[in-house]
Amino acid sequence: MNDIRVNAAELRQALAKDIDDLLDEVAAAMNAAEGGRIIADSEEPVRNASAAFRQRLYEKALSLLQAKQEAFSPRPGGLKNKGKQDTTHQTINGRVRVCRTIYWSLQTGTIVPVDTWLGIDRQRFSPGVREMCCREALHCSFDIAGENLQRTAQLSLSGRTVRLIAEHQGRAVLAAGRKGLLGPGFTARQCTQETLITGTDGVMIPMVTEEQKQKRRATESAKRAAQGRRSTAKPGRPRSGSDGPYKEFKVLSFYDPDKSHCHVVAAAGNHEVLGRLMRREGQRLGLGSAKIKYAVTDGAEWIARQYRQQLPMLDGHILDYYHLQEKVVETSYVLYGQGTPRAKDWQKDMMSSVWEHGSLVMLHRLGPYLRRHRSGPKKKALLSLRDYVGKRVAMTDYPAFRKLGYDCGSGPTESLCGTLSSRLKGSGMRWDKDNAENMMALGAIYHSRLWQAYWKAERKTG
Repeated sequence: MNDIRVNAAELRQALAKDIDDLLDEVAAAMNAAEGGRIIADSEEPVRNASAAFRQRLYEKALSLLQAKQEAFSPRPGGLKNKGKQDTTHQTINGRVRVCRTIYWSLQTGTIVPVDTWLGIDRQRFSPGVREMCCREALHCSFDIAGENLQRTAQLSLSGRTVRLIAEHQGRAVLAAGRKGLLGPGFTARQCTQETLITGTDGVMIPMVTEEQKQKRRATESAKRAAQGRRSTAKPGRPRSGSDGPYKEFKVLSFYDPDKSHCHVVAAAGNHEVLGRLMRREGQRLGLGSAKIKYAVTDGAEWIARQYRQQLPMLDGHILDYYHLQEKVVETSYVLYGQGTPRAKDWQKDMMSSVWEHGSLVMLHRLGPYLRRHRSGPKKKALLSLRDYVGKRVAMTDYPAFRKLGYDCGSGPTESLCGTLSSRLKGSGMRWDKDNAENMMALGAIYHSRLWQAYWKAERKTG
C-alpha cells in the first residue's frame, strides 16, 4: 500500500476541465467588479469558486488513489461481491463522494474494505470537521456555531449536527481519560520551582427536568403534525429528565505558581467521584515528586476531607483568603450595617490581624465583641464567624504560608470554574447530565492546553 501514489501529472490531466472552469470563474468575477470596489465585488465569487475547485480536487485525488489501491489489492476470499455503492464523507475540503465495492458473507456480514482503508468506516465526519465543530461549540450556541462554520470554513452543518458531533467527541475525551490515553501535558517536576498547587470547587449547571422534556416533546409533535413530518426519534423509551433544575459538577485544577502549567478536569457526581479524580490525576502528574505541593480551597469540609484521604502527600491546606474575607464582611454588616464606615474599619481590623498574625489573633480579637453582644443576630453572626475560623485555624496561618512563598488565593480555580461552566449557563440553556459533562470535558482539554495533542492523536486513528 505504501507504493500506491498519485502524481501531479495524473491530477493535472484529471482536473484539466476543472482548472479551466476555475480560471474562467475567477476572470469573470474580476471583470464584473466595478471600479472603486474591485475587492468588495470579487472576493466572494473567487472564494466560492476556489472552494468548489478544492472539493473537486480532493475528491478526484481520492478517486485516483482508490483506483490504484483496488487494482493492486486482492479480492477478499470467501465474500460475495454485492456491487458498487456510493457514500459521502464530510471533510474540511468539502463533502466528497466515494464509490466503492461492497462485499458480504453470512459469517461476517457486510464488509467495505475501501471504507476501512480510507478511514471512514467509524466516523461520518473527518477529524478536521469534528475539531472545527468542537472548537466553535465551546464558545457559542450550536446554531451560531453552525452559522460561523458556514461563513468561515464553508462547511454546511446544522446546529443539531454540530451539537451531536461535540457531545460525541466529549464522550470520547472522557473515555480516553478513564483509559489513561489522555493525561496531563506536564509532570510535577516540570513545574516552576517544582511546585504544584491544586484546588477544587463545585459549580451548578442547569438541567432539563422531566416536565420540560415533556413540554418540548409536545411542542415538537405539534410542529411535525403541522408540517406533515414523521418523527426521527429512535425507537424505545425516551430519555428521562432531571429530578431537579440544577446539578452540581466538580472542577479540579492543578497549576504552578506562575500559571505556565495548568491541568483541569471536570465531572458530574458526588464527593466520591471527585476523590477518585484527585487520586487519578495526582498520580498522572507525579504529585508526590513535587518539592512543594499544597491545596488552596474555599474551606468546605467535604473538599478538605477528600484531599486528606486521596492526596495525603500534600504539604499544606490553605483557606482562600477572599472566602474568609467574605465571612468577615457579612459579619460586619450585621454588626454595623452594610457599607458604613464602622463596618469597613472592622473588616480592615479583622483581616489585617489574620493576615499579619494568623487566625488565633483574630479569634482573640473577637472575644470582646462576643462579650458585648450576648444575644440576638449580632451574637449569632459573631459565633458563626468564630466557629468557621476555629475549625480552620491550620488553614488560615497566613503569616507562615506567606513566609514559605505559598499562594493564599484560589483565583485560578475559581476562574476555571467560571470558564468551564459559562458555556453551559447561557440564556435558556438546559442540559442532560451526561451531555453537560461531555461539553465540560472538551473545555477541560482546551484549557489544559491539550487540544492540539488530542486532535493529533485523533487524526492518527481516523
